[in-house]
Formats: sequence, structure tokens, C-alpha cells
Amino acid sequence: MSRTQLLDPEVYQALAAAGAAAKKGLDDPVLAELVMIRASQLNHCAFCLDMHLRLARRQGESEDRIHFLTAWEETEDLYSDRERAALALTEAVTLLTGDGSRTESGKGFVPDRVYTEAAGHFTETALAHLIALITVINTWNRLMVSRRVPPGGRQP
Repeated sequence: MSRTQLLDPEVYQALAAAGAAAKKGLDDPVLAELVMIRASQLNHCAFCLDMHLRLARRQGESEDRIHFLTAWEETEDLYSDRERAALALTEAVTLLTGDGSRTESGKGFVPDRVYTEAAGHFTETALAHLIALITVINTWNRLMVSRRVPPGGRQP
């Protein structure tokens, strides 16, 4: 069963187009894959992990950087400050709980320090594309996990 059979074709096309536009606007294919891997790790999406790990390797990403992505905060010399800011933003947007606390309204938030750090490393346009990319991969993760789509896209 193809991916287009797992989702309504219009939904698939819209999400694919949004993801492609976000990647193009970010203009850093390796960083895009790191962001999508990290969000997929947090969301436990095996389908997306399989896909984006393969794509990262094709982009020339090293095994060390892929392997240590789950502990990126502890490996200062493996990731640039720009990548670290993007990964922190990825986690904040994906989890939407900030530092683990909640606002008075009970809603999650992206901490100001995380947003400000990312804004210092990206132009306004690139930051918008980064946030769009994080949002799109989170949507893909939720769709694939909800549909129970395993690595490789075969539906059980």
C-alpha cells in the first residue's frame, strides 16, 4: 500500500507541498533532516524516523551526529550554535510545554529564551520556514502514528 493510499490524496499532496516549501525556504537540507529526525524521535514515529534517517545519510550527515541526536544538548562540539537553536526550537514546538510548566491558562508555550535564541541564528523568513517545517513534520508524525504505519510504509 502506498503512502497516498494511507491518506486522502489531497491531504497527502497538501502536506507534501507544505513540507517542500518549508525545506526550500530554510535552505539547509541537512538541518531540515536533523529537525525532522528529532521531532520524529520525540513523537515515536518509526515511519518518519526511517525515512528521514535515510534522507539525512543521503545528504551526507555523519553517523555520529545522527546517533547522538537524542542527546544533542550533551554533545556541544557535534552541532553548531545554529543547529542547537533549531533543535531546541524543535523540541519546544513539538512538546509545547516550555520548561515543563504550564501558563495560567493551562496552555503550553515556547519559552522566550528558546525563540529568541533561534531568532538570533535565522532571518525572519528562515525562522518562519523552520517553524513551518517543525509543524509539518509533527503533523506527519501524528498521522503516521495514528494510522500505525510502520517503517517502510506497509500498513499492518
